[in-house]
Amino acid sequence: MSNVTLGALFVALGAASALAGVGVVVLGLLGRRRGWWRDSAMLVGLMMAAAGGAFLVMERALITRDFTVSFVAQHGSSRTPAVFNVATLWSALEGSILLWTLVLCGYVVAVVVKFRERRDDPMMAWVMLTLFVVCGFFFLLMVGPARPFSSFDPLPFANGQPFDGPGPNPLLQNHILMAFHPPILYLGYVGFTVPFAFAVGALATGRVGEGWLLATRRWTVMAWGLLTLGVILGAWWSYETLGWGGYWGWDPVENVALLPWITGTAFVHSVMVQERRGMLRVWNLSLVIATFSLTILGTFITRSGALESVHAFVESAIGPWFLTFFGLVVVVSLGLIAWRGDELRAPGRIDSPLSREGAFLMNNVVFAAFAFVVLLGTIFPLIVEAFDGRTLTVGSPYFERMTMPIGFVLLFLMAIAPVLPWRKASAGLLSERLIWPAWLGVGAILLSVLVGARGWAPLMAFGLGGFAGGAALRQLVLATRRLRWRGLTGRTNGGMIVHLGVVLIAVALAASNSYVRQETFEMTPGETAELSGHTFTFLGTEVVEYSNRVERKAAVRIDGGQVYEPAIAVYDFAGRLIGIPSVRSTLTDDVALSIAEMSDDGQTVFLRVTIQPLIVWLWIGGFVMAAGTLLAIAGGSRRSPISPVSAPVTAAQESGKALA
Repeated sequence: MSNVTLGALFVALGAASALAGVGVVVLGLLGRRRGWWRDSAMLVGLMMAAAGGAFLVMERALITRDFTVSFVAQHGSSRTPAVFNVATLWSALEGSILLWTLVLCGYVVAVVVKFRERRDDPMMAWVMLTLFVVCGFFFLLMVGPARPFSSFDPLPFANGQPFDGPGPNPLLQNHILMAFHPPILYLGYVGFTVPFAFAVGALATGRVGEGWLLATRRWTVMAWGLLTLGVILGAWWSYETLGWGGYWGWDPVENVALLPWITGTAFVHSVMVQERRGMLRVWNLSLVIATFSLTILGTFITRSGALESVHAFVESAIGPWFLTFFGLVVVVSLGLIAWRGDELRAPGRIDSPLSREGAFLMNNVVFAAFAFVVLLGTIFPLIVEAFDGRTLTVGSPYFERMTMPIGFVLLFLMAIAPVLPWRKASAGLLSERLIWPAWLGVGAILLSVLVGARGWAPLMAFGLGGFAGGAALRQLVLATRRLRWRGLTGRTNGGMIVHLGVVLIAVALAASNSYVRQETFEMTPGETAELSGHTFTFLGTEVVEYSNRVERKAAVRIDGGQVYEPAIAVYDFAGRLIGIPSVRSTLTDDVALSIAEMSDDGQTVFLRVTIQPLIVWLWIGGFVMAAGTLLAIAGGSRRSPISPVSAPVTAAQESGKALA
């Protein structure tokens, strides 16, 4: 059986299983099928087998260069290196939908296994119905406008040579992170489907208290952590691959990965208020619905070709499908919230703005503003084009100008919130808990000035970073003093480690953006140039042939030590030159070399040198955040919600112990 036929059968099986699952669960809800859980579990297994089978068939077609599969003919090549040949599956539209569906089915299997003891719970019926509907949508995409398995006749070329495909975009086959960034991003993106399904189940059954939050607590944190890691790896890939001297260009597709991260971050913080005080029910439901909806909207923007982007795929017929599904998700979700309006009234209230819940509420407002700014700048070109027909872009200056004050406020709240008690804090208690974090912030500013930092914005970032880092360290010191190594585990303490990672990233962002130095030098062999205390000696060029490209490399010695080799690559099917930068990273700064232009004889190069301080701390901070996420999931006792009418805790009682 051919790969096309076998793959198409797997896709059809998956679509049939998902639609049958919808029917089985509906019959169960109507009381006409008592064994709905057993049947739906079997159908979930079939969906997973179908998605896994289709994935393996496509990978086999790519590895064996089966050009009778249209996807392989369009995106595969016999010259593509092995690791990038495997990653070709998610380098284009149809394959990326296939990967998405596989990840989604994996999550559904995990839900069935985890909650098998709750098979008689009506909420689980609605959860499973929601998951089947989402799975059915993605399987139907592969049956319709995003078919991964269609036939192609690989006729020999006119010169009699066997057919060979072009391979993936050259930018997607010259760095190893291409093999890891998209799958990890998808694990985070798709993971938010689980809390969304539970939110729908809670609304449908009227059980809008804290139960669904407790059931999905770790699922949400895990999805958020994977999305965080995926975004960081994407920035690292951009920095190492594109050679423009940056890592985040506010590209539309970068933004649509950031948007669910923003709302997901707000949700991760906000749920603690509902669990502890019973408040913010509507807000939490709205946040989890918004997070899932933004993943669908982001997928539309990425895969429809609606916006120009280095990451986006070509224009396709998939756009209307995603817009329709996005509209249905929003309308149905808001309708459910409106229907349950009376039950969603919170039994608790904020006693004082100077409290943990008050700080979290302010945190939510700021994150909402952050999401609005990014969303507006991302979709504004679409709105203008729809109403006016003009094509325009919103550049980095808008985003940087609008998000900088938001970042400062978030750093300040990161410092304040962890030291605040629930309900109400006295000025004396607050000053006692903030004294050392405040001194650390002042010390960070003084140290920055001593090493030559200037400018109010970076100095404020360094100071607020020290302030927030001090608050997180205070919590961790108190927790480890009381619990030893267990003080690093649990949601609160793991969250403080995440905060430390955020501080590292904030400081690295401020330093690298504020003190970047870039210059282009025209050089011949033996010449030396200088920039920001570094020397660069051009030694000469060489031509190196690889299976998929020919590189013209320039050997450059940095500071009289190691030789680095930025290059210009020519891919046969690309029809253009692709720059391959070379980066020297240290704990203090990065020196990035790229070739702006090279003479035909290789005797003259225009060498672009970019020097940015503290870049490596961006990646370190990202991995610290990932580690904190794992610690938040892995350990610590799970606190039950505290009654909103329970006796208040006094400042005196709180002052002698670590915050929970």
